[in-house]
Amino acid sequence: MKTATSSTQMPAGPIIVIRHLFKQFDDNIVLNDFSLDIHRGENVVVLGKSGSGKSVLIKCIVGLIKPDQGSITVLGQDIALLNETDLDKLRMRIGFLFQSNALFDSMSIRDNLEFTVLRHQKGIGQQKMDQMVAEALRNVGLEHTAEMMPAELSGGMAKRIALARALILKPEIIFYDEPTAGLDPITAREIDELILKMKLKYKISSMIISHDMNCVKSTADRIALLLEGRCYAQGSYQELSGSTDEKIRQFFIDQL
Repeated sequence: MKTATSSTQMPAGPIIVIRHLFKQFDDNIVLNDFSLDIHRGENVVVLGKSGSGKSVLIKCIVGLIKPDQGSITVLGQDIALLNETDLDKLRMRIGFLFQSNALFDSMSIRDNLEFTVLRHQKGIGQQKMDQMVAEALRNVGLEHTAEMMPAELSGGMAKRIALARALILKPEIIFYDEPTAGLDPITAREIDELILKMKLKYKISSMIISHDMNCVKSTADRIALLLEGRCYAQGSYQELSGSTDEKIRQFFIDQL
């Protein structure tokens, strides 16, 4: 693995540790000795071609897919040793922002947010629930939308509500799947700014999957290049975009 050494100090303490991960489906080797650390309070963008294994990697991390070889430790817990109950408890500490937003069309925005809380925190009082919903909406600047339906939202608003839902339980880790896909440049930039704002406010560690190089440049503390099933290179945007390696340069050539 080629590693670019950053001049900035890396946040202390890995919160995700991936070592020598292998995953194969029939004859297709998706992950091939993939290793990566993600540190507390750090945004790591996983960059790779379509079908390179980025989604498989996330599913392995949260225990939805079992790797063939290798180890994954999340928040100090070895994923392979956890039963379903313990995995569910761990997933409560993880947020997801789906590319499709995955809002329930038949529920109001308030109900969408409350659904997430009720699924994981039984018996919560209405006053506490109202406070959590209000804070989540305030974080994304959409306090006025609580009683609206998803169909009434613009694409950018829907993305913000999906982010509010991902944040409502104050997770320690968030996975972002193409957070700016389908958005106009101005709205995409606003989402990038929200990702950075929430990182600073809550010290969240994030793994971001994105093909939007503006998003990559804006949000990444570090980029991990997933190529040929492994972490082929990692470093800052500046470091990787300045590489002379043609396999790395192909991702940045349109940006230079």
